[in-house]
Amino acid sequence: QVQLVESGGGLVQPGGSLRHSCAASGSIVNIYVMGWYRQAPGKQRELVATISTGGSTNYKDSVEGRFTISRDNGKSTVYLQMSNLKPEDTAVYYCKIVWSSFGKVYENWGQGTQVTVSS
Repeated sequence: QVQLVESGGGLVQPGGSLRHSCAASGSIVNIYVMGWYRQAPGKQRELVATISTGGSTNYKDSVEGRFTISRDNGKSTVYLQMSNLKPEDTAVYYCKIVWSSFGKVYENWGQGTQVTVSS
């Protein structure tokens, strides 16, 4: 059974910073893409950033230059460093991994952590 455990999040003032981490555990052979998504109240879940096994990254336009995604393959962990936070970044943030085992591909989601940007 695969588990994703997120940490980080919280309340921060505009312009502040936060760091998320998401650690995967269980019978995972290969993790392909790791990513972060978010869902604001009344809105659909949207992609924030992804990172491939080789380190290639992809960002939502509005977070480019402010957020940095990284991963530690040895620890099966993905990070999201968020800087210069804005009120519109307020949302529940979820990590997601795409992984394989014995020829099958799976995806798992973290439990979600709340980020609130407010003065």
